[in-house]
Order: sequence, then structure tokens, then C-alpha cells
Amino acid sequence: MSNSANKPAPLAGLRVIDFSILGPGATAHHFAELGADVIKVEVPGGDYVRVMTWPIIEGISLLHWHIARGKKSIELDLKTPEGKEIFKELCKDADIVIEAMKPGTLDKLGLSFEELKKVNPKLVFCCVSGYGMTGPYENMPSHGVAYDTWAGCVEPARDEEGMVYLPAHASIGMHAGPLLGAFAALAAVFRARATGEGALVEIGQSDGAAYMDWYRIESYKAYQRPQSEVTGNAADDYRRRPVGTAGLKEGVRYQAYECKDGYVLFMASEQAFWKNFCQALDRMDMFEKWPGKKLADHAPGNREMQRELTEIFKTKTIKEWMDWGVKVNTPIAPVYNSESVMEDEHFKARFKWYPHETHGADMISYPVHFVGEELPVPTKAPTPGQHRDEILKRVLHMDDAKISELEAKGAFGKKQ
Repeated sequence: MSNSANKPAPLAGLRVIDFSILGPGATAHHFAELGADVIKVEVPGGDYVRVMTWPIIEGISLLHWHIARGKKSIELDLKTPEGKEIFKELCKDADIVIEAMKPGTLDKLGLSFEELKKVNPKLVFCCVSGYGMTGPYENMPSHGVAYDTWAGCVEPARDEEGMVYLPAHASIGMHAGPLLGAFAALAAVFRARATGEGALVEIGQSDGAAYMDWYRIESYKAYQRPQSEVTGNAADDYRRRPVGTAGLKEGVRYQAYECKDGYVLFMASEQAFWKNFCQALDRMDMFEKWPGKKLADHAPGNREMQRELTEIFKTKTIKEWMDWGVKVNTPIAPVYNSESVMEDEHFKARFKWYPHETHGADMISYPVHFVGEELPVPTKAPTPGQHRDEILKRVLHMDDAKISELEAKGAFGKKQ
């Protein structure tokens, strides 16, 4: 889809060869969402992502429906000479090859970056794996939640019987790693088009999780230095508060409060916002009693104020508080969960739903907006090898006879 000026999709003309299994296939997803030609090369039988995780929707996993939408699929047996040759031919005019699995998989098949550079010197080879191409654990098998536990993003809890379990949390590494890999690969393409020289780019998803938590990691490191060199902020009289969001627990002017139909987050840590709040409520007595400091004053530990605010916030609904906050210029936000978030009018306006009738599962659209344009609507995630003939004819200019010959030689795997 294009806009009224018939502009091409942002990444129209970019070709990506996606050799991935499971979650890191999300790397190529970002290119497909922005209009690139993404060819998913699958082993015979297809990527088993289709039967992993939950929910399973009409026999196929939501993970596949989401991260493979917009891609085209071809099955190749890369253990055959013919399969290898087709892969190389696909790489000749490609911009990026993504190896999203254990590092070195394509190398073992004779399709390393060094080999592929011989057919396309400008090729960008992007490896997205669990733990990266270097370090003591580069060959360790992995799954998505490990990246978050390894990076310190989620801590174990105990149930009522004392058994250890992992609490609900937003996955970080399996999303951050592919996103950072895609960003770096696109940067490498930009350089390759200027210099004629490709690049080998790699990221571990565990590294991506750790990097997304840089604020806490670097805060702990900073607190290892002497108190005379690293303090809290001025509003806290330079007292060190706990790292990152843990420091919010004792906050009062920056805190969650129960309202009539749920919870809201109150964020009047700037004195100006706090004054607006008190004036609009006709409670300037609170401002006079607790004026606070100009910036970043959460009024930590002020239980008297917290009790006052607790009763005040019970008087309105989430929507009423949000509208009121806009009117009086005080930041108030809803506190939702992943089940309820898309019922909010803001996200209804910002996202579209792709329905299961056309896309296999009900899925939200890509969050990036090009103002005045419509991004292409991704096609339904493919079945294994669904686009074989179309890819071979369009990209490699093969005819039916040639495709039949390669099929007979097992280039696409043995017929079941």
C-alpha cells in the first residue's frame, strides 16, 4: 500500500534473505513491516516455530503468525549442491542475509560470510543468536526467557508451597536482540552502498536484554564509587535511593494510586505540576504544607501526603483522571496490563488490528508511523515453501522446467 503521493514503502527495493528458526526470526520481521522483500529460506519441512509456544491458533503458533507476516517462504535442502547454489543465487542481489540461530550454522553448510562475499561483496551478513559469536557460551543452546534471566531482568519467586518459579514479565531479549540486529544491519547496508563493502554484524539476544537494562546496570556500577563522587539527586538531599524503578517504591508524588475502576500513575514530581494539581482540586493547603522542590521531588516516605492522595484518587475513574490531568496540566497515566491495554482509546487510535480472518491471528500493527503515509499491510505468514515458484521465477528467472529439474534433484527436500 502507498500513500496518496504514491511513495514506495520505506524499504522497497531492499532484499533480505531470512535463514532463521524460532523467535530470532523477528529480526527480518522489522524489514518486512517496512516493505522490504523478505525471503524466508526454510529447511525442508519448515521452521518448527509454527508449533512452539502458546497460543496455537488453528494449528499454528501466534509467534509464527506475528514474526513471519510479510515474508515469503521457500524450502531449500542446503545439504545438496543444488540447494546451496540456489541460496548463493538468492544472495547475489540481496542486501542482507540473516542467520538467526546458533552461530556458524551456515558456515558448516559451506555458506559462510566469506563464501557469500564472493558472489556479493556488498552483502551484509547479520547473525542473531542466543549468546553471540564470541565468549565462553557462544555454542550453548538457548531459549528466549534465558536472555532475561541471564541479563538480570527478571528474578525468581516462590509459590505458596515454596517452589521456585519465574513470575510474569515482558520478554526483553527475544525482542531487543532482533531489533538491535536489524538496526545495525540496515546501518551496514547504508555504508555498503557507499563503499561497496559489506559487513558481518552479530548480536546475542542476552546482550540485547542486558543493554536494554543499561540504566540499572550502570547505576549499580556508579554506586560502587565513593559517596563523595556519586550521590542521589538534589530533591532527595543527595541521598542515594535504590537503583532504577526500585527507587519508586517510597515515592508519593510519583506513585500509583487506586481509583474507581483501576489504578493510575500520578507523576507530579515537578513543583509546577504539583501546584497545578493542588490548585485544580482547591487544595492549596497541601501545596502550602508540602511545596516540594522545583524538580524530581517524589516526596519519598511522606505517608501523611500519601494517605491524602489515596483518598483523593478514589473519587474518579481512570478516564476521568486522565482527562482532568490534560485539562489542568498534570501528568496522570493509566496502569494497565497486557490484557487490557489495547482497549484504551489512545492505543485504539495508534494501532490497527490485523484480523485473524486475513492474517491467521488477531495482531496489532507495527508501531512506527510515517506521517502522511500508510505502511504496507503485511501479508499473512507463509506456509513452508509457499512462495517457492514465485521466488525462483521472479528473483532467479527460472522457468517451470528448471524448477522441476531442481525438484527432482532434491534441492527443495524430498517429497513426503
